[in-house]
Amino acid sequence: MNVFLKWKIVRIILTSLYLMVGWILFTGSLALFSLFLGGMFSFLVALLTYSIFIEEKEAARRSLLPHIYLIVIYIFVLLFKIYLASFKMVFSVMKGNINPRIVHFRTRLKSDVARVILANSISLTPGTITLDLDEDHLIVHWLNAKTTHSHFASSLIKGHFEMWLRKIWI
Repeated sequence: MNVFLKWKIVRIILTSLYLMVGWILFTGSLALFSLFLGGMFSFLVALLTYSIFIEEKEAARRSLLPHIYLIVIYIFVLLFKIYLASFKMVFSVMKGNINPRIVHFRTRLKSDVARVILANSISLTPGTITLDLDEDHLIVHWLNAKTTHSHFASSLIKGHFEMWLRKIWI
């Protein structure tokens, strides 16, 4: 069996597992029939679309299997940051002290999944919206900008998100 066939089989299995986890989360059922049906459809969809979910070049990266326990911690960090930012935005808007700017900066994350999660985490945080993500370049609308310097703005906006995502997806 050649390497390409092995990698194809691994991609199909990983895609099936990801789809099965999604099936369980959306149905909320661990009934035997539901698991069988989900497994069957997950495998069928994985056979047809594995090349879309996991590209061939992803073989060199360990970004396909994240550290699950760190994802749980990341969710709590994200919720805490959203909570803090919501109070900051309320006080800034009530005082009329806003300074909207569009800032550009880069991320050091290598995984496409980690970059998308970073962009979505920034957008979920009140006061910031990710306008564009192109490879490692982010364009963010920042409602209460403290600076336009890209390095300082990136450290304020990305904050701990990038650090946690780098640990989750190596």
